[in-house]
Amino acid sequence: MLKLTVSRIAIAFCLSSLPFSMQAQDLNPKQDSASAAKQPAKRLVADYDSGSKFLDPPYTYTAKQIPYSKITHILHAGVGFDASGDLQVPDQFIEPELIPRAHAAGTKVMLLLGGDIPGMEANPKGIAVLVKNLKKFETEYDYDGIDLDWEYPGSSDDAAFLLTLEKAFRSAFPSPRYLLSIDVAPWSTEFYNVPHVKKVIDWFNIMTYDCAGPWTAYGELNSPIFWDNSDPAPFECEPGGSDQQSGAIWLAAAPASQLNQGTPFYGYEYTNVNKLFGLCPNAATTSDGECDDTVLTVNYGPDIKKLVNARGWVRHRDSVALVPYLVKKDGKPGFITYDDPQSTYLRVLYSDYVQNLGGTFMWSLDADYDGHSQDLLDAMDKATRLEVLDAAESEAQKQ
Repeated sequence: MLKLTVSRIAIAFCLSSLPFSMQAQDLNPKQDSASAAKQPAKRLVADYDSGSKFLDPPYTYTAKQIPYSKITHILHAGVGFDASGDLQVPDQFIEPELIPRAHAAGTKVMLLLGGDIPGMEANPKGIAVLVKNLKKFETEYDYDGIDLDWEYPGSSDDAAFLLTLEKAFRSAFPSPRYLLSIDVAPWSTEFYNVPHVKKVIDWFNIMTYDCAGPWTAYGELNSPIFWDNSDPAPFECEPGGSDQQSGAIWLAAAPASQLNQGTPFYGYEYTNVNKLFGLCPNAATTSDGECDDTVLTVNYGPDIKKLVNARGWVRHRDSVALVPYLVKKDGKPGFITYDDPQSTYLRVLYSDYVQNLGGTFMWSLDADYDGHSQDLLDAMDKATRLEVLDAAESEAQKQ
């Protein structure tokens, strides 16, 4: 019954009439215990960028701003490693309050790790050094595991090395005390050695975003929930260009319980395009045939939220992809692709309860912060818990 109810919501949204005014009992299974209310059935994983503490006020975002009770896991980003296995830890990366605050709320904190994987692949002796350094680091600061960000393995040799690396991690960080996850591309499972890796790690984070950006020739949608066939350049995003598609690709390779779907708290502003799927005028003259530096990265909290139906911008919603975008009211150049509370809410509902994935995650916590509130995180939390998005929250996007 629950799955059918949520499916109906998705269908209704396709008809541009998602019923945000539905009564809570239409969505909520009965929960009799306080503990059930505190712990959602699905994962809500948050990427926390260590650099956010250096943002200018009022957008400075630190361990003090994180609403831990709305998050099941935090991926703490910023540490790298070189080919020899030495860790590269940025100055002031460690926040003494982060992990104690998280653990007090029942939230686990994993180290989001990226580095010179190709260099280590050529120097496999570095694995032992890396594992030793990680063990010391995780033990000292009481982390709960490792999330590996490799963008992207691209060969059978890479796939084999990924398994070797994750096996080394698991040997040093046994389950269930420690968690292991991998950030993965939405378009393919081929180079992740899924049949074997899924037996070693806990879950995969599907990065279904960055369909848009400076690397496209058209003003595309950053993260469609469903693919809009009106897109004139599907080759720039396909396969796996929508949640529906990337979910299907990964569900064919891994259990639903091991998959988290990604949602972006940021978007892209195409400064010389004036409509959805418009062609960048400069694409004809750039060396790579793409929009390049005419596209800006913009975050929801500090940048986009204040422009919704204001300052000459008008919001529209793609009736197929179910995500919003902004264009200039006077028709002048300007196109912004982004996510708002409605699309974020639907994405989580669809991923968690229609595709029945294990959870969702976002990049990144600070990008949603406007100095005092986090609309997108609130929408994720409510969808994860099957609570209704308030009419006020929905209507705020129309002001």
